[in-house]
Order: sequence, then C-alpha cells, then structure tokens
Amino acid sequence: MGDETVLITGASSGIGLELTRLFAAAGSDLVLVARREDRLAALADELGANDVTVRVLPADISHPTAAAAICEILTGSGVDIDILVNNAGFGSRGSVADLPVSLQTEMMQVNMRTLAELTRRLLPGMVHRGWGGILNVASTAAFQPGGPYMTVYYASKAFVLSFTEGLAEELAGTEIHVTCLAPGPVSTEFGSVAGVEDTAMFKARAMEASKVAWAGYRGLRRGKTLVVPGVRNKLTTLAVRLLPRTVIRKTIARIQK
Repeated sequence: MGDETVLITGASSGIGLELTRLFAAAGSDLVLVARREDRLAALADELGANDVTVRVLPADISHPTAAAAICEILTGSGVDIDILVNNAGFGSRGSVADLPVSLQTEMMQVNMRTLAELTRRLLPGMVHRGWGGILNVASTAAFQPGGPYMTVYYASKAFVLSFTEGLAEELAGTEIHVTCLAPGPVSTEFGSVAGVEDTAMFKARAMEASKVAWAGYRGLRRGKTLVVPGVRNKLTTLAVRLLPRTVIRKTIARIQK
C-alpha cells in the first residue's frame, strides 16, 4: 500500500512469514518480531528486494516486559506503526494437571497478554493519525466450548476472538480496521510444537499457510471483522452453534487425547 509501516509478531515462520511477503509485495515497510534472529535476518534480505524498509527486532514475547520493550525501541527510532499483526502464538497438547505451569503461563503471556498490551500501546497512535489496522490471529478453537487436552490454548484463542470483536465495535465508524483471522489446522511448525500433527483432524484439514495468510490479509484490507478461511472450517464453526456443547467437548477430548 505504500506509506505504511506494519509490525508482525511471529514473523519468521508459518502464517507470519507469508503475511510479511504479502505486505512487502504491496510496498509496506515492515518491523519483524520473532525470537530467531538468523531467520529474521534472512527474511529481511529476501523482502528487501521489494524496495521496502525492513527492520528486524528479535524479541521473546513470552517475557512480561516484551511489549513495553518493543514499543520503547520503536519510539526511540521514531517509527510509527500503522498496522499491527498479532500473529505469534503456540499451543501444547496435554492435560491442565500434567502440563508444566511455566509452559501454560508462557502460553497465556504470548497468546493473550502480549497481544493485548501491544494493541493498547500502539492503538493510540493509530487513533491520533485517524487510520490503521490490527490483525489478530486466533483459531477455530476460539468457537469451541472448551478444548480438553489443549484447554489453555483453546481458552486463549477464545480471548483473542472476543477481544477483537469488542475492539472492532469500539472503533466502528473510524478508519481503523480490526480483523480476527480464525484458521483451522495449518501446515506450519505449530502442529509439531503442539504435539497434534498426528491427530486425524490435523491430517485431514490442514491448510497451506500461504492461503490462510492471504485470507487474513484480504479480510483486513476489506475491513472484515472475522475471517474463517476454508469451507470445512466455516462448517465447523456453524456446527458448534447447532450441536450440544457436551457433545462437542467429548468429541474434542476423544480427538486430542
């Protein structure tokens, strides 16, 4: 789009990586946030061919002070963020009683707290300038009545969906578009990290990251509040509204366990 700067978390792989390519191809300057500095550097070299400015900002957003530190660096560099893409997130398979406390709190920090704090810190600048955008990546898990054996992850994505829809309504009538991208299983590193790549649901329904990213990018540009890519995923979200919640919980438990 030109004359805009986009910050993308989790930019080094998966959906985040594909989103960086889409924004760069449109002429957007970029701030890339992820833990793996080597991947970010290689990506910056690739995206630079689009004649855009690419800033690399290695950061571990599971740290409680990460959002404040990122925004302090941006302010010190005189960089205004016009579009925020809260893409970073992860899950882990296991029961609440068995998964390490540290892992579960880290998941909540990345999936919810840093997302909300980055939004709060960067949104006033968008309001002041009179335009901008926020793309939050959730999941079809956000629509489910709990996700046994991935309970914290499902709950965190329900937060992202609710947070996005509420914020979108607060900003209705402005030129700041707020979009929630809610994909189902995607062919990324998420499956292996979460330990779900061997489940029947993941094997049967995983979409390509590039297609999911395009759906989210297009939805943000068109001002859509919710984007659920893929016919199967749309049908899944519809079925959740029609089936008894107990049936859905037991089905998920059987698949995840």
